[in-house]
Amino acid sequence: MQSGYVIQDKVARLVSKQLGKPVLKPNKSLVLKDKVANSKTKKGEASCVTEMALMMACWKQNDFNTKLCSNELTVFYRCIKKAQEQAREWAKQQTISQEGRLLPKQATKLLKRYPNM
Repeated sequence: MQSGYVIQDKVARLVSKQLGKPVLKPNKSLVLKDKVANSKTKKGEASCVTEMALMMACWKQNDFNTKLCSNELTVFYRCIKKAQEQAREWAKQQTISQEGRLLPKQATKLLKRYPNM
């Protein structure tokens, strides 16, 4: 992997007019923005889909009567609660380990603290 100075040197040579016409002609300044797009690093799969399907099938069979489908509703809500707890636990593990990467909020915070000159 090349260091930042080597890359900057190559870009400077490509943009300079020493060799005649510049190879690169940037339409914007070659600096980082002071914020990072807030995107999720990894999308998970949908949870509780089967429980939701069973609940909706019960509603359809019973003309959307909630009292007759109380068992399916409790199973669905229990599944949702369990999935939310797992998501919170996963988020805690990600913030602890981070695997050498910054979260978008952390990167934005650092870029705002040290903006481009």
